[in-house]
Amino acid sequence: AMKWEKCFDCGQCFHGVVKLALARAMWKTYFAARIFRRRVAATPRLQRGYSEGRYLGRPVTDDKRSMVMGQLGNALNSNGRYTEALPVIEASLAFRRRWWSHEEEFIRTGQCHLAACLGGLGRYDEALVLYREIYAREVATLGVSHEHTIGTSCNIANALVHLKLLDDAKKMYRDQVLPAARRSLGADHNFTLIISRNLAIVLYDDLERTRDDLLEAETILQ
Repeated sequence: AMKWEKCFDCGQCFHGVVKLALARAMWKTYFAARIFRRRVAATPRLQRGYSEGRYLGRPVTDDKRSMVMGQLGNALNSNGRYTEALPVIEASLAFRRRWWSHEEEFIRTGQCHLAACLGGLGRYDEALVLYREIYAREVATLGVSHEHTIGTSCNIANALVHLKLLDDAKKMYRDQVLPAARRSLGADHNFTLIISRNLAIVLYDDLERTRDDLLEAETILQ
């Protein structure tokens, strides 16, 4: 899958419209064979011209299928095409749950993509429910100090901000996210600094902010 994700020359991950174009090409590469097989079966001339075995589709449990759906959904998501991404991501997650229900991390990744897409569509209440479910599983399996768990707790706080639940968001940042990041990653880690900045922004943007909130925000940003 690396050839679809990274440049061979510089090693950087593809992004933007290039990432989306490659995801679509990946979809055609791994799924067109099955479609072509049906066309061969329906067209005698194609039957004579091509070997059916060459175009046999991959088995339904082949992990390439889930990978392709995930890549396409993620590419649409990252390009802001959330309405198009949603059915692809939902199908990918359903596919994972059916055939790889024992792969905890695989399922969580699909849930994260779905929650991000829901957030992009402005459906933050649904995204929040999903993020909380993911967070509970990560705490149980990875621990509160794992970077993935910290990232999910950030997503919860962000959803709370969008839902205008600023007191809950500030509490989340202060009591859970920031202490875990400082403990696990260190106070000078880039992720920790981003979390600190996010807390400062929430404190400052709250229309019911107090003087103490402003002083705390100023202290964080110094």
